[in-house]
Amino acid sequence: MKGTLYLIPTVLAEDTAAQVLPPQVAAQVAGLSYFLVENARTARRFIKSVAPQQVIEELRVSVIDKDSTEAQIQAALAPVAAGQHAGVISEAGCPGIADPGAELARRAHQLGIRVVPLVGPSSLLLALMASGMNGQSFAFHGYLPIERAKRVAALKKLEQQALQQHQTQLFIETPYRNLPLLEDLLQTLHPGTRLCVAASLTAENEFVRTDTIAGWKKAALPDIHKQPAVFLIGH
Repeated sequence: MKGTLYLIPTVLAEDTAAQVLPPQVAAQVAGLSYFLVENARTARRFIKSVAPQQVIEELRVSVIDKDSTEAQIQAALAPVAAGQHAGVISEAGCPGIADPGAELARRAHQLGIRVVPLVGPSSLLLALMASGMNGQSFAFHGYLPIERAKRVAALKKLEQQALQQHQTQLFIETPYRNLPLLEDLLQTLHPGTRLCVAASLTAENEFVRTDTIAGWKKAALPDIHKQPAVFLIGH
């Protein structure tokens, strides 16, 4: 019998587990002794916060991040293929969504390992829900180019896709570059294009606003510097 790979959601903001995670997440974490994680330090802190009875030193923790090789992924899943249950823990939110956990799930399916996703917060879905934009057709593009000329070109292309396909376009940025991206959005997009900024979701300082570019330009810009944020554009 092969083990099961559980995709375990974590919090988006500190000290919110009781509000955003169902009880079965904590129960599952408490029942596992092997974890495949994006970041060992934050994963151990999360495990201890939701399952304080766990003895961290007795747990087996393997790091699988964006730089992990196929051989490392296969080695990490070997105990699961041999019968041990394991949990996948992302840096924040749901494993497998814009996350290295997707490679673990992909390889697990190839090995015939059962993959079980648990319910928890996803910043992308929460942002889409709150945006008021098209939730029937949408696309997530990850990070846009850092170089400004290429980023502006990418924004124009996404705006065109949003208009032609009536499809919501989602993307993110490294938190300390949020404000330059927001400024480029306001300078590049057409006045009637709708923009949503969803920052610090589930936290006390959560910010979500959707308006046209023309509307955004009439108001003070939010202070989202160094805050995790999702940007959405649509029509």
